[in-house]
Amino acid sequence: MIFIDEARIFLKAGDGGKGCESFYRDKYMRHPRPDGGDGGKGGDVLFVASRSVQTLLDFKFKQHHKASKGGNASSKGKQGRTGQNCILRVPMGTIIKDAETGLLIRDLVEDGQLIAVAKGGCGGIGNGQKKVPKPPGKGEERTISLELKLIADVGIVGFPNAGKSTIISNISRVKSKIASYPFTTKKPILGIVQNDDESSFVIADLPGIIEGAHKGKGIGDKFLRHAERTKILVHVIDMAAEDQRDPLEDYEQLNHELREFSDLLSLKKRIVVANKIDLPGAQENLDRFRKKFKEKILVVSALNNVGLDELVNEIRDTLCLENSLERSEE
Repeated sequence: MIFIDEARIFLKAGDGGKGCESFYRDKYMRHPRPDGGDGGKGGDVLFVASRSVQTLLDFKFKQHHKASKGGNASSKGKQGRTGQNCILRVPMGTIIKDAETGLLIRDLVEDGQLIAVAKGGCGGIGNGQKKVPKPPGKGEERTISLELKLIADVGIVGFPNAGKSTIISNISRVKSKIASYPFTTKKPILGIVQNDDESSFVIADLPGIIEGAHKGKGIGDKFLRHAERTKILVHVIDMAAEDQRDPLEDYEQLNHELREFSDLLSLKKRIVVANKIDLPGAQENLDRFRKKFKEKILVVSALNNVGLDELVNEIRDTLCLENSLERSEE
């Protein structure tokens, strides 16, 4: 499936149905009686968040969406039917904005969350019950931008080829594509990590970033946007420097990109992982890393499944602490 996390669409709510101007007359009546019904209201355009939808792909192929027009009224006080709503299903985590003003309309984060974005026009007023006839109202027209930010507890971040996909494949149910070339992961991938005590969590394998990502370089802000939803970030560093990069510079650059993109990312709780420790030169780089950075670092070999149990336990304990802090602030 192609992953699409942005879309721009045009919405048209249904126009109201026409009211009826008619008069009832029979041979016993001196004056005819007005009996025109009212037109039906036009349908609304609504968005609903659904956990069964994973991408905004459908909105790339169909960019115009329209609700049904209200039915016209008729004589004998018969009202027009209400127009059928246009209901658009989007993934959880979809941000809906007015494309013209950029103003936020709603952030849909819960399954089943519903919002009407374009209101249908009022039905026209007929002349029944001596009312003054009025024309029907027009349905609202809006251009909407959709932006998806995946919802996950944990985000794995790092430079290309750091081993993020191997880690998530070994600790979760998802099997991310793995290869020895950059940008193997070109779309965010979600995995579920199950624990015996049922304290499961959702982890996101995010595309590798490069220098200048906060400005949109490479996959850029398309990656960083999804990292904003997570509660904690796992920083994966290639200690073996297989791509001839310095692990210390990688770690500094990674933090710089997160900080430049948003304060929210730079302030997130992070877990530092030294990967590929089994390869030549990794231990020497790890010693240099520990001398410069005094943070706790978990040493793993994702390929050989070394240290991954400790990583899962660290993530679980950190999530429990973060969840406790959130509850205490509420």
